[in-house]
Amino acid sequence: MTRFTWIDFAVLVAYLAGTTTLGLWVGRSQKDAKDYFVAGGAIPWWAVMFSIVASETSALTFISIPGLSYGATAGMGDLGFLQVVAGYIIGRFVVANVLLPRYFAGNLVTAYALLETRFGLETRRFTSIVFMVTRALADSVRVFATAIPVALIISPSVTNKALVMPIAVLSLGLLTVLYTYKGGMKAVVWTELVQAGIYLSGALAAIIILGHLVPGGWSSIWSAASAAGKTKAIDFHWTTSNPHTVWAGLIGGAFLAMASHGTDQLIVQRLMSSRSLKDAQRAIIGSGFVVFVQFFLFLTIGLGLWAFYRARVFPTTDLIFPTFILEQMPTGLVGLIVAAIVAATMSTHSGAINSLAGATTHDIYLPISKRSADDPQTLKMGRLFALGWGIVLTLGALLFPSDTKTPVVVVALGIASFTSGGLLGGFFLGIVWRRAIQRDAITGMSVAIAAMAFVVFAKPISAAYPSLASTLAPFGRIAWPWYVLIGTTITLLVGMISSLTHSMPAARPAAS
Repeated sequence: MTRFTWIDFAVLVAYLAGTTTLGLWVGRSQKDAKDYFVAGGAIPWWAVMFSIVASETSALTFISIPGLSYGATAGMGDLGFLQVVAGYIIGRFVVANVLLPRYFAGNLVTAYALLETRFGLETRRFTSIVFMVTRALADSVRVFATAIPVALIISPSVTNKALVMPIAVLSLGLLTVLYTYKGGMKAVVWTELVQAGIYLSGALAAIIILGHLVPGGWSSIWSAASAAGKTKAIDFHWTTSNPHTVWAGLIGGAFLAMASHGTDQLIVQRLMSSRSLKDAQRAIIGSGFVVFVQFFLFLTIGLGLWAFYRARVFPTTDLIFPTFILEQMPTGLVGLIVAAIVAATMSTHSGAINSLAGATTHDIYLPISKRSADDPQTLKMGRLFALGWGIVLTLGALLFPSDTKTPVVVVALGIASFTSGGLLGGFFLGIVWRRAIQRDAITGMSVAIAAMAFVVFAKPISAAYPSLASTLAPFGRIAWPWYVLIGTTITLLVGMISSLTHSMPAARPAAS
């Protein structure tokens, strides 16, 4: 039975009001577009580090990751996802030493300005638009994930159940757009810092409560999980169909992190808010180790939930932890944890809005309008773009199917991997292949993204066109961690081959 008392509701409302007020206060003075989008390059490295952690794990971690170790069916679920997280750490080292020095050398606001330096303006526009589409899709899923616990709370009070998720999504969207529109990157970073602390505290509370609720405590939970094979964390089997192997994790995870943290404006914009290159490198590498510990914590919660519910099968694994929170946690703590889940993704959502507005302003608007970044009109337009993107992401969440059987974290990572390989390949092409020109980069990225569409959507395409099922079957079995590596490889190969059709270009400012 869902239990959400007036005390929990009061805590939820107070926390959301406090978070919104904090965001508005810390971002109250915005002098120009650089201050609005990268906080004037004045955020300490440890705040940037925890902002990165919060942005990539937030509600998706809280809601979806425990389900990966719990398992969707009997005999499924273990700690294998940690292999992917270990790959994330490797990828961060590459970004810190290869891409970040180039961003700071150019004093850039968006990642894609680097590609203009190497290839030309059209490449910058192309990659920025690809980022916008991908980020809009992925963060619409994040908003939907956050609305799940809110929907569980309000469901008993809503007669028409079809309106439950839309009400939850719209409620979250309004507050997020409010403080993002006014507060900019300062609001994003400092609210994320608070929210990360709150939801990590909630996770630790869940660990303690599960230890008390399950007979024998955590020693019993771990013994039962070990006997069931659920504590397995390393799998050396070579296969491209299983996402949780050493090979998919260390190799695929590393490339995914290179793309998400080196070419995705959502993270790059935070890194560029650091005071120096050295601070940005500390932030990105440190975040990798913090994320590993955090994922282990949430996977451990999944094992505790598995023992508590005695391997009960839920309609979707994304409902397991929210159900436990609402049914088993003490009054007051329920409100705080639900508020933390909601506010954490509100903050991540705000970061996405800010990065999308930043890319739109600097990569599209400024080159067309010929205005400077410190023009007062640029700040005004940046805020309007933030408002527009906030509406787009909220509407995207409304369109997400509420009856999906796939964990939302897998959906979000799959979307991110879809185009990230092409973008990462474009950056690497500019760094390692001097012969490549703008045409080669755009051709390589376009072919890679088109090819990845057949990989990512192989199963839906096969269902719609049965005659293609046998042809697309091998692609449909490829696990999502490999997507970025495949896309990067295609971009490099096509770009290099394309470059052989013209003479060596004259030297231009290098991306190196």
